[in-house]
Amino acid sequence: MDATVSTTTTTRLRLEGLHCAGCVRRVERALADQPGVAAARVNLATATAEVDHGGPVAPLVAAVESIGFGIARTEIALAVEGATCASCVARIERALLALPGVTAARMNLATGEARAQVIAGMADAATLARALAEAGYPATPLAGTTRDPGAAQAAEARALARRTLLAAALALPVFAIEMGGHVIPGFHAALAGIAGDQPLRVLSFLLTSAILAGPGRVFFARGLPLLLRGAPDMNALVALGTGAAWGFSTIATFAPGLLPPGTAHVYFEAAAVIVTLVLLGRMLEARAKGRTGAAIRRLMALRPATARVVTAAGIEDRPVEALVPGDLIEVLPGERFATDGELVAGQGPVDESMLTGEPMPVDKSPGDPVTGGTVNGPAALRFRATAVGADTALARIVALVETAQGAKLPVQALADRVTGIFVPVVLAVAAVTVALWLALGPAPALGLALVAGVSVLIIACPCAMGLATPTSVMVGTGRAAEMGVLFRKGAALQALAGVTTVAFDKTGTLTEGHPAVTEVALAPGVTRDEALRLAAALESRSEHPIARAILNAAPVPAPEAEGVEALPGFGLRGRVEGAEILVGAARLMDQHAIAPGDLAGPAARIAASGATPVHVARDGRAIAVLALADPVRPTARAAIATLHEMGVRTALITGDTEATARAVAAELGIDRVTAGVLPGGKVAALDELRADGPLAFVGDGLNDAPALAAADIGIAIGTGTDVAIEAADVVLMAGDPQGVAEALNLSRRTMRNIRQNLFWAFAYNTALIPVAAGLFWPLWGVLLSPMLAAGAMAASSLFVLSNALRLRRLRPVTGRVA
Repeated sequence: MDATVSTTTTTRLRLEGLHCAGCVRRVERALADQPGVAAARVNLATATAEVDHGGPVAPLVAAVESIGFGIARTEIALAVEGATCASCVARIERALLALPGVTAARMNLATGEARAQVIAGMADAATLARALAEAGYPATPLAGTTRDPGAAQAAEARALARRTLLAAALALPVFAIEMGGHVIPGFHAALAGIAGDQPLRVLSFLLTSAILAGPGRVFFARGLPLLLRGAPDMNALVALGTGAAWGFSTIATFAPGLLPPGTAHVYFEAAAVIVTLVLLGRMLEARAKGRTGAAIRRLMALRPATARVVTAAGIEDRPVEALVPGDLIEVLPGERFATDGELVAGQGPVDESMLTGEPMPVDKSPGDPVTGGTVNGPAALRFRATAVGADTALARIVALVETAQGAKLPVQALADRVTGIFVPVVLAVAAVTVALWLALGPAPALGLALVAGVSVLIIACPCAMGLATPTSVMVGTGRAAEMGVLFRKGAALQALAGVTTVAFDKTGTLTEGHPAVTEVALAPGVTRDEALRLAAALESRSEHPIARAILNAAPVPAPEAEGVEALPGFGLRGRVEGAEILVGAARLMDQHAIAPGDLAGPAARIAASGATPVHVARDGRAIAVLALADPVRPTARAAIATLHEMGVRTALITGDTEATARAVAAELGIDRVTAGVLPGGKVAALDELRADGPLAFVGDGLNDAPALAAADIGIAIGTGTDVAIEAADVVLMAGDPQGVAEALNLSRRTMRNIRQNLFWAFAYNTALIPVAAGLFWPLWGVLLSPMLAAGAMAASSLFVLSNALRLRRLRPVTGRVA
């Protein structure tokens, strides 16, 4: 009993979803049933549970969530130093997951950031940072504001450049002393004749020792403590390799009698050049990783530093951080809008390409929304701020892109499993390599064993594995944001690539979402302008959407109407320019015994096409039939055609009538049609389509939330600032269905890039470790130099990074300019 008491702890959990005493009893019962739980107390007022238990927290969380309640969690972000390879990533994640209350953790090698999901109140950022520091990776908590990883990587690259230059300056004489004779015959003999062999060895010892103690100290300072803890990383491999070469050479220089005869060779140049090349590789990696986050930096740079605020005393320049909703702000021609708002004075075009990827400016008038970061055209405008700081569309876009860039894709799971054991395996392979050379190698076996062992340690550093996925994700999602495609969830980047069917909502997705006059059929002797003017005169007294469509199509201004009377279910009646005018449905004409005459055929054709026929009569004679329909978006046909070219089937799911749906599908070339369904019925329609493979659903995000959530990938068509559609995995900022093809192409190209990187990383290690161990020695007497191993290791990482950066040049598949 005493033992049980001594190991019992009390954990406090913040609960979500508690409503009544019944909820309290259910949670207490679920917690009390868990093994090791001595007591559980739930407080409805504070929505907390206190549990006395002797085991881990995870089963408690699972028990609460299994009965439908939630556990409050927070996300903590940390900037981590010293992570250089995939094994570092695995070690950092394990260190975080080992902490009480941490339910998920992910480390992004490309950004140097770790993020952990923590049960609220059980751990804080300082605790997580302390745990990482104890694991060998100093960490700093990140504030809630946006951090530019490129700035940190630029500073890291500058520091690495200084260390690399110093190492190179010290290594050059060592390399010349030891290897100069291979380049210039007689060079080494001439040096030895001037200074003597022993003084040259002592000089090489001094210079190499300075390299290892100075620029190369980081490998020993970080690698050896981890090695002693039984958790070696890449730094440990470099430290072991260079330390072994330096130690052997030091003995050969100052105590050659301790070595077997004929083996007292020096390898100072290997240690010196390895450190220099690894530092060079890291510097180039830091520079390349900085470029992977260029999209975030470009987005962050869109917001101006100050705004011209209109006050009672005049115009005042104010920092954007000091803006508050309601501020009246002036924007001069060519300036960027400082924040989101509503236009109150002036009108003119605004360049919104930073949001939507669309190059054409959008005309703005008083009452229209404007977005921070967009560029004003030639007119001076004034707008009132409606959202500032983190609530602006630009800030939310940056947050979404950062979230997607930091995601760990399912494809990385295999790499994580391999790299979790990779470094210990490399150490074992290096040890076996040395043992085999000592047992089976020709004389001088000790020197050959040292060269082979060091080469294995250096060439097997798993840097490329850790960079393969996150760099491609960062560049791919960043390029997507520049093209107006926001991946709200990182896993959607991978899932979208496998989609075989794309289903579309109709209204507001493939169509404009509001009625318009698409055709005017005229009786003999009547002009289009005449018919529209008369209809608009009556419709100007109505608020119906059809009235607005007719007013938009009619010449301006419409004549004045008198005695306008609304006839519910039929239409309108009134007098215009002395004539009695009727505008409405066919039954209005029937009610007044007005024969359609020559317009009977056009009216029937319009009705059959799915459009709404609106009849116009003057003084008892039918003069026109107007076709009212929701017009198809101009880019919809091209979007469907591009999807078909990409091998994707298309479907239309709509609540509209069968005739209208089939007319739209025929016009656009859509493969399958499901019409007349309510929002909930769209989910069932998606289930039927899913039999053909993974599918995406594209909707406007309003009444399509159930379908967006039910599809394998939900794609919401946004409206420029609508970036927080919770049900969607992907948001298309331009409101253009062509963005679907762009998103699919971006996903496929990014996943192809990731597979190329992973193949290269695995193939590199698989192929070159045997070569470094001495595979070619029995065939050609060739043993890989440790210096070449260091160069090849750096080259593999640079290949992965440069391959990922190719995604920055990805062009729109639909031919749009972006």
